[in-house]
Amino acid sequence: MAERWFLRRPAPDGDHLRVAVGGADVRAAALTLGMPPAGLAPAVHDPRLRALLGGGQAALVRRQWHPDGYAEAVVLRRTGVPLDHPAVRALAAGWGCERARLGSTDRSIAVPAPGPDATEADRFRHLAALAATRVEIAVALARDSGEERTKGDGSPSIAADEAAHAAAVEVLGPLGITVLSEERRDRPVGAGEPWIVLDPLDGTGNFSAGLPPWAFSAALVRDGVPVAGLVADLASGRRWTGLGGVGAERDAVPISPRPGSTVVVPSGPEGGAVVVPSTARRVRVTGCTAVDLCLVADGSAMAWHDLDRSGTHVHDVAGGLAVLLAAGGVARTGDGRPLTLDPDTDGLIRFVAAGSAGAAEELIRAVG
Repeated sequence: MAERWFLRRPAPDGDHLRVAVGGADVRAAALTLGMPPAGLAPAVHDPRLRALLGGGQAALVRRQWHPDGYAEAVVLRRTGVPLDHPAVRALAAGWGCERARLGSTDRSIAVPAPGPDATEADRFRHLAALAATRVEIAVALARDSGEERTKGDGSPSIAADEAAHAAAVEVLGPLGITVLSEERRDRPVGAGEPWIVLDPLDGTGNFSAGLPPWAFSAALVRDGVPVAGLVADLASGRRWTGLGGVGAERDAVPISPRPGSTVVVPSGPEGGAVVVPSTARRVRVTGCTAVDLCLVADGSAMAWHDLDRSGTHVHDVAGGLAVLLAAGGVARTGDGRPLTLDPDTDGLIRFVAAGSAGAAEELIRAVG
């Protein structure tokens, strides 16, 4: 039977236009879908399979594991796209891949790190992507090993938490920036110094139960503001990134918040009711706060809040907040002020995350 692929183009109503293509005719399919020819970019996307299209060029790239145990970006089909094309290298770096390879051949290239002139935020994002991949391996190897325990705040702790922490810190250490983590006591952060906060495995309860999502989350914080962040849904492969002043992406495609009717919250009502604005029609509890905030950032949900709960730790929210703020969303405290973060992983914070100041204010009024 002839090989068949399907390429999809997102439509304004959230549906997709789809066309079947045979062989390597990716570019023709892109033209059929009316995709713009300018600039090689990920016009079609899937967490682990991406089509790069534009300017008479096309490539189909897959993220997979090399037998030696590292992630690689494999170029399956290409039209006028060299293996070392900047778009291929950027995609591989965003996936946390160490190498890019051409099909089933032995021809491959290393994915370079940012140069010496790169900004601190760019170096952080590069290493955070690698850290997420190392954590992905670590938690897979640690699954079902060790005894499940309960932390002081009542949340579960398993061997995978410790493995994830060790893997992430090893990768982020070369930045020379203080790293705060759920799995370690805080180290002092000097006034005006940047700091990194991470949750190596957010959604431990989900992971332990085998119920997605669970995620790696990390943020670079300056003056209380998360200026760069990455959240990797380790169950599905989705990755969100954000860089202040530049923008946010999900799987290399730009994202932004939008109005909606779904509110995500961190926990169930505990005998009471979940407070939502009058425009809300659905309430969701995923059990993974880092992913929740990214759902607000990419428009899947209208808002998130914990104002009627006890609060949330900074390591649970910093990565998602970096994505949200870079995407154009807002985070407000219960009295309507912009949220600032402190380097304290024991403290609890309560706030609203929304696509706009107006949506945040509506939710704050609803909680009263």
